[in-house]
Amino acid sequence: MQWASAGSTEQNTAAAIRETAAAVRAELGAAAPDLIVAFVSAHHRERFSDIAALVRREFRSGLLIGCSAGGVIGGGKEIEQRPGVSVTVAALPQVTLTPFHVAGENVAAWQQRVALAPAVEPQFLLLADPFTFDPEPFLRDLDRVYPASRKIGGLASGGRQPGENALFLGDETLAAGTVGVALSGNVRVDTIVAQGCRPVGQPMFVTECQRNIIWKLDGQPAVEVLQTLYRHLDRADQELARHALSLGVVMNEQQHEYKQGDFLIRNIVGMDPDRGVLAIGAVLREGAVVQFHLRDATTSAQDLEHLLTTYAEASAGVRPAGALLFSCLGRGMYLYGEPDHDTNAFRDHLGAVPLGGFFCNGEIGPVQGSTFLHGYTSAFGLFRARSQSATMAR
Repeated sequence: MQWASAGSTEQNTAAAIRETAAAVRAELGAAAPDLIVAFVSAHHRERFSDIAALVRREFRSGLLIGCSAGGVIGGGKEIEQRPGVSVTVAALPQVTLTPFHVAGENVAAWQQRVALAPAVEPQFLLLADPFTFDPEPFLRDLDRVYPASRKIGGLASGGRQPGENALFLGDETLAAGTVGVALSGNVRVDTIVAQGCRPVGQPMFVTECQRNIIWKLDGQPAVEVLQTLYRHLDRADQELARHALSLGVVMNEQQHEYKQGDFLIRNIVGMDPDRGVLAIGAVLREGAVVQFHLRDATTSAQDLEHLLTTYAEASAGVRPAGALLFSCLGRGMYLYGEPDHDTNAFRDHLGAVPLGGFFCNGEIGPVQGSTFLHGYTSAFGLFRARSQSATMAR
């Protein structure tokens, strides 16, 4: 298995594709690519329909998958707020690629169409248009049908309204749905999902709720609980709480103690002080354990460092052949004030692994064995031969 990745800031779309293609061909040497992953910034929107043909002009073989992007990652470098094209290619011997496009059908019908047996444990790369496809029901069904398979990916970005994003698959450019590729055979995808939050206050039980509306926490009106927490925060955390407050939902309620990383982070999407209720970006149930969380650059950096260190130690010297990073548009320079933070951290811990990707409208990756759509997250997919052995704590 061999990977290569490159990025270009060339404003001319054809020239950017040529530049990145030449760089990855030089890195692959005699190997022919089986998979071509391309992300193209919105600066190239007028040429989206030509991307497949431009890529095919450079590569005689290989399945193309990709999408439009608010920013791209190529050759281990983050390209934001300027024209960017990222091309990542992989030579995948003994690996079968099954491309697919989903536009609304249920997983049962989709599974019958693509004929993928759960026993082969396919690894899924998924790219969705956020305006036309809700990936969460699809992800739940994928987990149910393919429980041993890893799913990684992101939501196309760069467009501000329906029809402005693009999905690339094979020779097609699509404006809706989800495109994906299932990789089966001698391939394994390890995942690192850095949610970048730290807990504040104490874990609480949801004692009254209705779908995503929380009425009471530990028997008290939810807004009153939040107001009490706010009064006890220091000044810096109070400022963060005004714009970077989330709610963490415990994934494994069999635990007796909960720490950072044990929670699925969900946004607080609204509150009604008169009724004392909070609205959360998740459907909850009574008895769930939750805790408020804050997000800032320092916490995000520390969380990523911890996860990369854990992975490097757990992998016992087995380095991935290549990787893709799906990072939120709210990270990168917007969060850290400098470029290449997450990609530099990746290289510091794992070395010169070819790394491509893009900045997403939402990131797809697993937390404690279940796959979710995230926000403000960096989700890495690390590709290696299945015959190698590596383990990851979460």
